[in-house]
Amino acid sequence: MDIAEKIKHCNEMINSSHRMVAFTGAGISADSGIPTYRGDDGVWHKYDPAKYADINHYHQNPAYYWRFFREVRYPSIKGAEPNAAHHRLAALEEQGALTTLITQNIDGLHHLAGSRNVLELHGNTSRIRCLKCGIQYSMDDVYGMLDEMLPPDCPACGGTLKPDVVFFGESLDAGTLEAAVAAIRACELFVVVGSSLVVQPAATLPVTAKENGARVIIINKDPTPLDDLADVVIHAGAADVLAG
Repeated sequence: MDIAEKIKHCNEMINSSHRMVAFTGAGISADSGIPTYRGDDGVWHKYDPAKYADINHYHQNPAYYWRFFREVRYPSIKGAEPNAAHHRLAALEEQGALTTLITQNIDGLHHLAGSRNVLELHGNTSRIRCLKCGIQYSMDDVYGMLDEMLPPDCPACGGTLKPDVVFFGESLDAGTLEAAVAAIRACELFVVVGSSLVVQPAATLPVTAKENGARVIIINKDPTPLDDLADVVIHAGAADVLAG
């Protein structure tokens, strides 16, 4: 089966599904101009995640992360718009085919596309939280402080501010993960879009779907460790496949 036939078959499976769960990673936002983490030109090839995304290093030197946030992460996310893949998933939810959208992404583009039942496993960078008093701020508000204060302090209590995202060394929110697993166990079709499936719990979610009788589709530019598990594997960009 060539790539065109695979894309056609994939979309036929999606269009005929009534209990579909989508699981998205950084690859779905690549067509929106946001770099992936582990691709050939990914963020972690240029910036060591042990320094820029590890919670212990963050507590030791938060300014290190905030400089990265100011110069790399925020500019790549600010102004990004949902692409055809985001909009297709939102439309599938509107039609009643997609029950739950689970994402590793922190860019908020699924919400901008109109998706409502979104489980953000790794949080959302649009929210900034004080680790001392718990007050939340918007990303835009905090970004405006970075030229004068690095790292930024909480205006209310002077505590340490941190993006409301999961760093390496932190646990996922238990309730969010439980909701994701429950949705996967109930689905008939599990579609992976733009995830390398190498970070836990991503590596186990397709297995859970398969063990509970779901068909599995993997759409990712590069091969994943779970390609052999899937019913359909397409090595292509998310927008190219889901716009078909």
